[in-house]
Amino acid sequence: MPLKDKLLAQRIYLILGGLFITSLVVSNLIFQKFFYWHPFEVEFFGSKLFEISVGILPYPITFLITDLISEIYGKKRANDIVIVGIFASLFSLLIIYTASSVPATEWSYVDDTLFNKVFGNTALAVFASMVTYLFAQFVDIQIYHFWKRLTKGKHLWLRNNFSTWLSQFIDTFTILFLLCTFGIIDWKNFAGLLVSGFAFKVLVALLDTPFLYLGVYLFRKRFKLKLNEEINLL
Repeated sequence: MPLKDKLLAQRIYLILGGLFITSLVVSNLIFQKFFYWHPFEVEFFGSKLFEISVGILPYPITFLITDLISEIYGKKRANDIVIVGIFASLFSLLIIYTASSVPATEWSYVDDTLFNKVFGNTALAVFASMVTYLFAQFVDIQIYHFWKRLTKGKHLWLRNNFSTWLSQFIDTFTILFLLCTFGIIDWKNFAGLLVSGFAFKVLVALLDTPFLYLGVYLFRKRFKLKLNEEINLL
């Protein structure tokens, strides 16, 4: 690959990495607000379908990006992004802990009580999210490349959806289990939120498939990649 193309591929990789890390960190910060998206008036285990946390909104983006990086840049580069995301989460947790430790002034628009109410559970959320996220993302990457090898680079929709569905179920189940264990969410909401969260993620995985196809098509066209060929950034 010409040096000019390799530099462009590196810049795109960094941009995708930045979007991935931003989506991950933001999802940890905003998770305490819940909303109800109601295309259907259906209830499961006492909770309405798609009664979910706003933290779930940017989270599927991370799986779309890792699938795109896996397809174009390879398994190692996808794993690198996951590891960087862990460090970013830890660093954001350190910043929040430091901000919580210093006392607010009397005239501060946001006092200590309000700040701790919004961010007080963030430490637990980030811990729970990191445990589940690390496991789910690595599962996603492993399954993605298993299907990629099995299909010899064909049937992109198959590996995109099957890898995301399983990893997202693991992620949804584990994060809710930990949040209920920590007392952040009541156990009575566990089953309903599990169904709603997983159903939402499955729907998003189906909807993002065309975007993955588009991304892969643009990459292959711009960098003249053959089927199953990956970009080597070294």
